[in-house]
Amino acid sequence: MFDVRAMPLQVEPELLALLAQCRTESIGHHRHWGLVHGAIRPVMPERRVVGTAVTVAAPGHDSGMVTHLLGMLRPGDFICIDRLGDNHNACWGGGTTLAARVAGAVGVVIDGPATGSSKFQEYDLPGWTRGTSPITCHPYGMGGAINIPVSVGGAVVLPGYAVLADESGVLVLPPDEIAYLAHMALDRQVKSAANLDRIRAGENQGNRMGLTGRIEAGLEGERKLREHFGG
Repeated sequence: MFDVRAMPLQVEPELLALLAQCRTESIGHHRHWGLVHGAIRPVMPERRVVGTAVTVAAPGHDSGMVTHLLGMLRPGDFICIDRLGDNHNACWGGGTTLAARVAGAVGVVIDGPATGSSKFQEYDLPGWTRGTSPITCHPYGMGGAINIPVSVGGAVVLPGYAVLADESGVLVLPPDEIAYLAHMALDRQVKSAANLDRIRAGENQGNRMGLTGRIEAGLEGERKLREHFGG
């Protein structure tokens, strides 16, 4: 079966520019869903990119829908590929990397393997994958879907979601949630920089966070209980 739907509206550039200032883990302090599982790792960890999610559901040994999407891409799109449980066949390689880059894609996340990582670097397309495989798919065009809701690394991805991807992982979220989450993250990043200066100056982390007193009080409470009950 085939299901090919229209390309989604792209996220407003101003919102993406705001999101691009954030680190995924800064938002991950406040939001615990929409984050792709950590087994999906960056090929180019030095890169941070943002874009509009376009989705593909590509079954088994058939990469036909991935190939079809390449002809639909627009500058600023971020490709999100649900391999429907297949972690054996690589649906992505050098040719798809170059074609996506030429079409203007800003990145790709694959819930499965790709072929070797050198082509991502050669063609300057950041990728996030579950690793590599020399066993490639073929563009049979026997079924699949484009721009339907998918699951990538346990995160639900809808076409038109915003994507933030960096060295720590991949975050997807509705565009109307970008502003408040980004401002919370940026505030945290400012405070984190100040905290790092305090650590460099030798301040005890446990004291700064109020943990030392809590743990010491807990230990004292346990000591008294042991004494009372003869432990």
